[in-house]
Amino acid sequence: MRQQASPSGELGVVALAARPVAFSETIGLFMPAEGQAVADVGVLFVSPWGLEEMCLRKFWRIIADDLSIRGIASLRFDYPGTGDALDRSDFSGGLAIWDDAVVAAAERLAALSGCSRVVVVAQGLGTVVALRTIRRIDGVAGFVALAPVASGRAYLREMQIWAKMVEEGLGIAKEHRAAEGVVIAGLPMPEEIAADIRKFGLASLEEKPAPQCLVMKRPDRPSDTEFAAKLVALGAAVAEADYQGYDDLVSNPATAVMPQAVRLALVDWITKLASAFPQKRDKPVPETAAAVLHGPGFREEALTFGEGGRLYGVLCEPLGDRKGATVLLVGTAYDRAAGWARSGVRLARDLAAQGIPSLRFDTANVADSPPVPGLPDQVLYHEAQSNDVRAAVDVIEERHLLPVVTSGRCSGAYLAFRSALQDARIRGVVAVNPFVFYWDSKRDIDESLRFVPRTLGDYKGRLLQAETFQRLLQGRIDVARAATNIGRALGRRLARHAMPLIHMLPQNRVMRREVVGAFHKLSDRGVPVALLYSENDVGLDHFAEQFGSSAKGLRRYKNVNFTILQGADHNLTPEPARLSYFDTLSAVATALDPQP
Repeated sequence: MRQQASPSGELGVVALAARPVAFSETIGLFMPAEGQAVADVGVLFVSPWGLEEMCLRKFWRIIADDLSIRGIASLRFDYPGTGDALDRSDFSGGLAIWDDAVVAAAERLAALSGCSRVVVVAQGLGTVVALRTIRRIDGVAGFVALAPVASGRAYLREMQIWAKMVEEGLGIAKEHRAAEGVVIAGLPMPEEIAADIRKFGLASLEEKPAPQCLVMKRPDRPSDTEFAAKLVALGAAVAEADYQGYDDLVSNPATAVMPQAVRLALVDWITKLASAFPQKRDKPVPETAAAVLHGPGFREEALTFGEGGRLYGVLCEPLGDRKGATVLLVGTAYDRAAGWARSGVRLARDLAAQGIPSLRFDTANVADSPPVPGLPDQVLYHEAQSNDVRAAVDVIEERHLLPVVTSGRCSGAYLAFRSALQDARIRGVVAVNPFVFYWDSKRDIDESLRFVPRTLGDYKGRLLQAETFQRLLQGRIDVARAATNIGRALGRRLARHAMPLIHMLPQNRVMRREVVGAFHKLSDRGVPVALLYSENDVGLDHFAEQFGSSAKGLRRYKNVNFTILQGADHNLTPEPARLSYFDTLSAVATALDPQP
């Protein structure tokens, strides 16, 4: 059990991570109702797609926990071909494939909770899918639409604009950007799905989705008001509220701000609706079956682990003979374990095809793993995250899958590297674009996440691009901040040439001692360390400060391999960069002998 502040401010007690369940080629997370007063109403979450879904993942979990405290069970899940669900090569069925998953999820919610009524909560594209399927769901008592889609065609146009902004922000080279279709940061939407979305409009709605509806509107989107008016015209009792903080929630998973006012309004509205129905008398018998999916060459089990089951992860094992070490995939920032553009899922299943097991998971207070009481809300670069890695290694040991190779990107690379220093069961490290190798606890993490300057080389390349001048003329560049960041990058570049003097400064002595000591320790243990950096990645500045821009300082460590990935962005969006990462990880893992 754990403690968490409930929406009204009082401290409540809820279960730990939600219970994974498998159905219809996907994974769902069921959060049972807690307490003696259990409502006869369950909540089904219907998610948006792409980057918006990743940003919303943690918010869904927080709301599910809040509802559990108030005696209301819930279920959230991934559409086929998204998140932790199985992949599909055939989407000829179009949006009906996702429709069927929603109906199956509603049936699963009813079976797991014993509830006879359901409230459907949807955001973004999820509102389209929910409206298409809600008539097929028994006992719908309410419908909540957050940032609803009123026109599928307009939604896709907006998505393509958003995708270009994301690609531009990530610095993805033009030759690696999608030339056609709906693709955001390397995640493609199946064209058959997009084709059906284009057909959706408010005119297609012929009956109210539920007797009671709540619409959370973005103040700057007139279409949200039109959406609410349409539900009223269809005869629904509609409550409206402002979606305060929408942009801060969906812009970036690493910096997403949970909209507390929306959280409060949403949970209170559902609680009030549920109180109008008699409570359930009997609780259903808990399901104990493992949440297992089988794909070509792999078996995946979604599970909870750690003290009382506080962490959520997915163990992916090959169906054939096992080879080498098990790879522990450590997530980046607040991205869910499935990874940016499902990179974690793809990597795990590709490794299984080579006979290599893996475990991907969410650390505490990230995506589907709840926080640890008493720890700060900002968990990135906090030493407590090593406890989460240790718990994950414990699972691997319990399954007789030692030794372990840890791997991650950016903050995940940092955690993978630091955890290897503390746990002898970790026998290899593959770190991709680590920002630092040692974190000064006095440093402001939020400031670093929001305003990380690029390398000087990256700024130089961008200044020569025509689109940079266009953005400048349109007033889309914060000139003052850009100038400040370029100044910082220039300062770091100059500092490289004065490394001996820089290392003597009091504030840098601790950093130098910690970094050198860490590399010496792994070298003495014979732990192979592969460092992969994208060309012009900001982490190269810290690396150069410690080892020189030519990596001269690494020569003393025979266990370390250093590689620059040409043309790659920080997230390894281009396929060649991902393949290089996979090849390196596979080589490090297979070089180790599996323990029986």
